[in-house]
Amino acid sequence: MTKPLAGKVALVAGATRGAGRGTAVALGEAGATVYCTGRSAGGLRSDYDRPETLEETAELVSSAGGVGIAVGVDHLDPAAVQSLVRMVDDDHGRLDILVNDIWGGESLIEWDAPVWSHHLGSGLRMLHTAVDTHLITSHFALPLLIRNPGGLVVEMTDGTREYNAVHYRVSTFYDLAKNAVLRLAFSQAEELKPFGCTAVALTPGWMRSELMLEHFGVTEATWREAAATQPHFAAIAESPRFVGRAVAALAADPDVQRRSGGSFSSGGLAQEYGFTDTDGSRPDCWRYLVEVQEAGLPADAKGYR
Repeated sequence: MTKPLAGKVALVAGATRGAGRGTAVALGEAGATVYCTGRSAGGLRSDYDRPETLEETAELVSSAGGVGIAVGVDHLDPAAVQSLVRMVDDDHGRLDILVNDIWGGESLIEWDAPVWSHHLGSGLRMLHTAVDTHLITSHFALPLLIRNPGGLVVEMTDGTREYNAVHYRVSTFYDLAKNAVLRLAFSQAEELKPFGCTAVALTPGWMRSELMLEHFGVTEATWREAAATQPHFAAIAESPRFVGRAVAALAADPDVQRRSGGSFSSGGLAQEYGFTDTDGSRPDCWRYLVEVQEAGLPADAKGYR
């Protein structure tokens, strides 16, 4: 197998589980050295208090064909992030790919709660973990990334710019958090342009994260059984590796700078680059949501994966 990212150094911030883990492993598939960061390392757990660890993610990266390096970092701590970037610089002298995937807000979500009734502390914490972490990480990591033309920054969010512009997303706090990250990609693209580097926003579709599988009482092997309770999930869900392969495809594209400042989805990029999910399909979730689920049609993925 070819390794288009062999020799490249990546930092996936928020790599313990979900899209971050899927992205780290996909970059490993492509041959990259991947620093996997987050709070669940060295026996410590984040406030999710879940069993997944960064060490496991790093092992998966190495097993996939790359080099995985687990580093416990709280990305709300500027000194810790600065120390992380110094480590990458000392070890490799370069950074080619930065994926800002820190989120940490699932336990803070209050569905459809207006701003005046949403718990204020939870809402503000959501903004801190979803936006401040990205800014802190970029602040310290981008001086290393811009040393060499061709660097890529991926801001992971929920929803494309087109979709979010006309859809209320969960609550004011959630909506603001996810749309702020879209704008962050655009702003960084402008600042990276003189250095020949690229920033994009990227969203997975309805992702089979560890949390989502647990919610529906299924596993990665049995996820289609969720049709009994949520047929649309069973029709269009994608693995975390799918959005990771989107990142790998972007990073391997010699003309990726043409996309700088843009907003993309895993399903949309799969149609352009030709990569597939782990089951060989190309689920196009955001088109499905509008044309099937929101249109009130029965679950049917024909033509969408």
